[in-house]
Amino acid sequence: MKGLTLENIAKACGGQLINNNGNNSEATCVVIDSRKITEGGIFIATVGERVDGHSFINDVAKKGALGVVCEKRPDNCPIPYILVKSSFKALMDIASLYRESIEIPIIGITGSVGKTSTKEFIAATLSARYKVLKTEGNYNNEVGMPLTILSIRDEHEIAVIEMGISDFGEMERLSSVSRPDVCVITNIGNCHLEKLHDRDGVLKAKTEMFKHLKHDGAVFLNGDDDRLINVRKPWDREITYFGMQETNDYYASDVINKGLLGSDAVICYRRGDSEACMGIHIPIPGDHMVYNALAAVAVGFEFGLTEEEVIRGIATVSPTSGRSNILTTPSYTVIDDCYNANPVSVKAAIDLLGKADSRKVAILGDMFELGRDEAKHHYSIGEYVFLHGVDVLIAIGNLSKNTYEAAKKGRKDDKDRVFYFDTIEEAIGSFKDILQKGDAILVKASHGMHFEQIVEHLRNC
Repeated sequence: MKGLTLENIAKACGGQLINNNGNNSEATCVVIDSRKITEGGIFIATVGERVDGHSFINDVAKKGALGVVCEKRPDNCPIPYILVKSSFKALMDIASLYRESIEIPIIGITGSVGKTSTKEFIAATLSARYKVLKTEGNYNNEVGMPLTILSIRDEHEIAVIEMGISDFGEMERLSSVSRPDVCVITNIGNCHLEKLHDRDGVLKAKTEMFKHLKHDGAVFLNGDDDRLINVRKPWDREITYFGMQETNDYYASDVINKGLLGSDAVICYRRGDSEACMGIHIPIPGDHMVYNALAAVAVGFEFGLTEEEVIRGIATVSPTSGRSNILTTPSYTVIDDCYNANPVSVKAAIDLLGKADSRKVAILGDMFELGRDEAKHHYSIGEYVFLHGVDVLIAIGNLSKNTYEAAKKGRKDDKDRVFYFDTIEEAIGSFKDILQKGDAILVKASHGMHFEQIVEHLRNC
């Protein structure tokens, strides 16, 4: 890894290098998980809620680690170590140092809803021509994002980096490390309101991304979003807008919904004074996936892809676990969308469920970080459910009691289709009396609700 010697790392993170003995070797990797260390790698010992990485220093030394970054002075450490005040801060500093040696373009993606799916669409599209590194799993915060930057290698030609936040200042720190060449924002919705307060706060926090955008960098925004359409341009290039409206630079027409099989659409785009259109197949179901495809088409053309390459790339997109992932079990069709939830994404998931051609069951749980209006937001979901094709609602969790109450009020003539449970265990115990073979079932809640347990139960039914 170019430039990542122990001396350079110590300087970058303001640490004290001990027992180096003049070693100028460059690190082979940087990890915070001792199980992932390889010979010549750097281990950053972090203190978590359950595990203290400092207890694994001798283990990584035995595996041939080049050195260790740590907050506590280790006893009898047989390899060099760098003593720092904060290991997590050091991780960001080391990633920032490594970013200086990276010459490939980095695409930064954020937004209230759809950033992970958009990341998958853009990465799949660009992979039609380039060797692409993308954010894996939920590595989009101040721990995961720098680890993603540190995983870029010589063979990669483009990096697609997802950046998620919940408070002011986080995006500025993330972008100061990633220093994107391209910025993509999917939308501005009601999420993380506990700290960001309202959509204007969300906009302010998300657009901190632009503070470290290269001045000639490209920006792609959802032109149908009433907040993003008013973003001011503090850089040289014009903003490129995508959306369903024809006023956008990239827009979709003739969308044909194919239920859980995805959709077909015609994508029209303006390049200079000319306009062209092409037909694409979007393999992941949901109207909101059209926006992801539009962003991918726009970014694909930015990097010189042909229409054929764009069409081929989008056709290869597959959902990630917990995000609109369709599972077919012997008894049910399950829409596994339990990774996270906010009012916008829950309503989009309900719309997707409504496209199933069998009885539709929504298993919904609490949405976190919605601030003082959290009860109101949950109640609105209950009002939305049966107006959009859902046959049965199962609400789980303290906040979701508001969802249950709203749905029950709206279904006075048919209350046996509305159920509430305090816990996942209670709900699962009642599934045999509620669910029917052939049901299409949506599973959706914030990640902290651990609804993956429900998905796993249904998978085995």
